[in-house]
Amino acid sequence: MAVVEVKTEGEYLAAIATSSLAVIHFEASWAEECATVSAVLEELAGELQATATFHSLQAEGLPEVSMKHEIVAVPTVLLFRAGKAVDRVDGADGVEITKKVRNHAAAAPVALPTQPKEDLNSKLKRLINAHKCMLFMKGHPEEPKCGFSRTTVGLLGELGADYGTFDILTDDQVRQGLKEYSKWPTFPQLYIDGELVGGLDIIKEMLEAGELQDMLPKKVSLDARLAALTSASPLVVFMKGNPGEPKCGFSRTLMGILQESKVPFTTFDILTDEEVRQGLKTFSKWPTYPQVYVKGELVGGLDIIKEVQEAGDLEATLRGE
Repeated sequence: MAVVEVKTEGEYLAAIATSSLAVIHFEASWAEECATVSAVLEELAGELQATATFHSLQAEGLPEVSMKHEIVAVPTVLLFRAGKAVDRVDGADGVEITKKVRNHAAAAPVALPTQPKEDLNSKLKRLINAHKCMLFMKGHPEEPKCGFSRTTVGLLGELGADYGTFDILTDDQVRQGLKEYSKWPTFPQLYIDGELVGGLDIIKEMLEAGELQDMLPKKVSLDARLAALTSASPLVVFMKGNPGEPKCGFSRTLMGILQESKVPFTTFDILTDEEVRQGLKTFSKWPTYPQVYVKGELVGGLDIIKEVQEAGDLEATLRGE
């Protein structure tokens, strides 16, 4: 069995949720020592394919996972059973990795914990409050599955409303349960601040009366917002946490480098704004954090800053010279 790359948090959770041993290599493309660890794990994967699974994970690509396990340097190898970390090796110590993996792989699988099932009312409340404005419809905005949903989406679009949606055709429990929960027998159903507004007929009545327009949250161009944020000062860093309390090892390391440079900078904590956190990845075509911008232009992440520092060009780069 080969070492399988983990690219999303969902894949990470699935990888560790096994009763047998799961081995995850937290690595980075710029760290040469990771190649040594990768070679060790490839051999172990072939040897222990019946009792263990092996995975690699770009630490900067999934910073929340790295932060959770206090990954402050790469390579780091973590060993999991039933979703819990049971051991780790920091650094490229092939002998220690081999010893720990073999020992844990030899242990008997453990019983997986039973996950409590979410009751329907709790699920409905969670979905209704997922966005300030929430539309339960048939299909989704790009492909409505009934005329009433299509008309509702069209009206909300004309108003520039910022809203979330749930396709009730994908979950019959939600579809039937929401009728009883809201005492409203048809779809679509529109909620604002967790309260039912009504269906298409009510939406039309409120629009004609001029009552709905001010209630709806409005969309702001995300690109325009990101452009303003990246140009908020000559040097802007988008990071996990803040300079006084970085929330991941990569942000912590970057703060140390920038503070030594004496070049003034501002920061934005992407943990406080999911829209910025996800949108900036597309806006900049850079999938990881932290991200450094000089005069509104992306310089890169920690690996690029390290390369510039080693070349002796750090201060000039940070000043945009």
